[in-house]
Amino acid sequence: MATPKQQQMLEQQQSPMQRVKNSGVMMMMSESPVNDEKEEEMAESALALFRAKEEEIERKKMEVRDRVQAYMGRVEEATRRLADIREELDDLVDPMRKDVAILRKRIDTINREMKPLGQTCQKKEKEYKEALEAFNDKNKEKAQLVSKLMERETEDEETGGTQQKHRNPSLNSADYNTTICFCIPFVWFDLRFTCSFNGNCYDVGK
Repeated sequence: MATPKQQQMLEQQQSPMQRVKNSGVMMMMSESPVNDEKEEEMAESALALFRAKEEEIERKKMEVRDRVQAYMGRVEEATRRLADIREELDDLVDPMRKDVAILRKRIDTINREMKPLGQTCQKKEKEYKEALEAFNDKNKEKAQLVSKLMERETEDEETGGTQQKHRNPSLNSADYNTTICFCIPFVWFDLRFTCSFNGNCYDVGK
């Protein structure tokens, strides 16, 4: 290790250029920590600025989104109001249009309700016709039997036999009237037969 005196002698022996280089290296070595601190501060400042810019952009995006949503809400409200105004104008121009629409809807509803009722009516009408045919057959058969009974009663009167005491008092005359009354609502009917003998009326069937 050189003594201070030897070091001074070495410095004196160095050229002026060499002394300048050595002094520059020493200055750079002494300034290096300061530069690092400045660069770190600049980096932190740039990062903080970048984050602030991002936050500002995000805030503006939220503001724009809120404004757009508020605008869309006003547009929807204006659209509904316009539709209401248009309906009011239509009512003023043609006051009967709304009533006609209501009546048409009601007619459609009644038509839908009448369809199954019509089917039921057709079914009942068919049943009624079948019942009426069966009744007419029974009525004819009954009339034939009554006619035969009247003939037998006439024969008994002519012969004057002992069968007089066995005769039916309601069949003493050939005066036989049959009345059929129909009341047809496609569901039921009322039939009545009246036999009149010797001035007396009797309900034969109902």
